[in-house]
Amino acid sequence: MDAAKPSVFVTGGTGYLGRPLISSLLSQGCSVRALVREGSQHKLPPGCTPVIGDALDGKSYGAQIQPAETFVQLVGVSHPSPAKAAEFRKVDFVSACGAIDAAAHAGVRHFIYLSVAHPAPVMKAYVAVRSECEARLVASGMNATILRPWYVLGPGHWWPYAVKPFYWLFSLLPPTRAGSQRLGLVTLAQMTAALADAVAHPSTGVRVVEVPEIRRYRGLKAA
Repeated sequence: MDAAKPSVFVTGGTGYLGRPLISSLLSQGCSVRALVREGSQHKLPPGCTPVIGDALDGKSYGAQIQPAETFVQLVGVSHPSPAKAAEFRKVDFVSACGAIDAAAHAGVRHFIYLSVAHPAPVMKAYVAVRSECEARLVASGMNATILRPWYVLGPGHWWPYAVKPFYWLFSLLPPTRAGSQRLGLVTLAQMTAALADAVAHPSTGVRVVEVPEIRRYRGLKAA
């Protein structure tokens, strides 16, 4: 494989984070293939190669992961809420476990997993599922980068701006300062840049990227 053109396999490539990430990777010279359902190929950015399969069945696409050396797992229930606990188990958990097993079997060198900030006083089912997936990834033995945003601001995801003054207040108070930083808001541009940087700089062992580090990325202009 051409060392100047890293090969990346992405799940969730037609989603909120997937599309801008793929566009960013392609602009940086990466070769990108993305898992999609039949009929959704047109939703991928131009230049990305579609791989037809089922995100809930790693065996449906496992043979098509190679020659990718980096795997990015972005599949998850959209607009998470406490009412979606059963969906987190059926979608987030099943898709992540299948992806981890398939990537390990394919000899992937670096697995990038989009998790969630924790501990947190709310969204307990969501945090529990993502934490279990993190443990499954660590147990796989693959080099991995785990990113833990809390809420990603962007098109259609603006309502948390209304609570930004409270974040500012909590950041000033010693009892709540650490929590406000760990559960802080990040932008779509920052998140995209953090993911792209993880692709460009594979970790050795397991690296965890928390909100304060994600917020250091200036990122590109959100689409």
